[in-house]
Amino acid sequence: MSAATTRSRTPRTPDRLCVEAVELARAAAEEAAFPGVVGEHASVVAEGDRVVTHYFECKEPGYRGWRWAVTVTRASRAKNVTLDETVLLPGDDALLAPEWVPWSERLRPGDMGPGDLLPTDAEDLRLEPGWSGEDTPPPNSVVSAEMAELVEAEDADVTDRTVVPVRGSITSVAEELGMRRARVLSRYGLHTAADRWDDSFGAKTPMAQAAPASCVSCGFLVAIGGSLGQAFGVCANEFSPADGRLVSLSYGCGGHSEAAVMPAPLRPAPPVLDSMASDEFPLRPAPDMGSVPVTDLPPPDLGHS
Repeated sequence: MSAATTRSRTPRTPDRLCVEAVELARAAAEEAAFPGVVGEHASVVAEGDRVVTHYFECKEPGYRGWRWAVTVTRASRAKNVTLDETVLLPGDDALLAPEWVPWSERLRPGDMGPGDLLPTDAEDLRLEPGWSGEDTPPPNSVVSAEMAELVEAEDADVTDRTVVPVRGSITSVAEELGMRRARVLSRYGLHTAADRWDDSFGAKTPMAQAAPASCVSCGFLVAIGGSLGQAFGVCANEFSPADGRLVSLSYGCGGHSEAAVMPAPLRPAPPVLDSMASDEFPLRPAPDMGSVPVTDLPPPDLGHS
């Protein structure tokens, strides 16, 4: 092992004059800090030949565990120690602020309020240009294949957006599908949305695992159009936890329309004795009824002789 290697691995011995310059270092720290926030002398570390850093405790509120670091040095063969730099540094147990995160990554669902504007990146992968009637649909467009088939089958012409689209043209079909907007969802945007909705109201949720049946057979399910309609629908059961939400067809809850059908109320049988009707009891027999002729009956008692 060479002498140079031995010297590089040997711990540096702090310069005596620099180590003794505690008051100089304290005065520099107090000048940089507010009065009364520089604490006791904590330690001293040799940074190099005739270069020493003095550490002082920091009493500043909110900077727990931080230390004032004052570096002093002296020239070769000089007896005067000079100030190098003063800085506030965190210690091993210092209270540090969390790592800065851009606003676009900090934003969470529900953070937007009335009047807030959320800018969308021009190169957002969730969106793609809509059908303008002038350009060819992008290769990853949802309706690009269908549009190509319409062109070959119907020989439809592309009309200008300012003119009412001709029925059967590409523009009219694009307008009917809602594709004449400036930008529409791309396949990536559709997949990410489907994954997000499936996590909230999908087959793997605890509610769906305990449900008696899935939403695909529920009468409260409102079907939606487009490619998402093959896997999702809207719940219209006001007592369901997913009311008004987009749910997977494999989702389910206890509010399924056929889960527990209540039987129709029984119709009561007619009463044996009708107590609501009146029975007619004649005081005298009818002339055509009975075995005693009317002529043989005694005269009616009128109450006088």
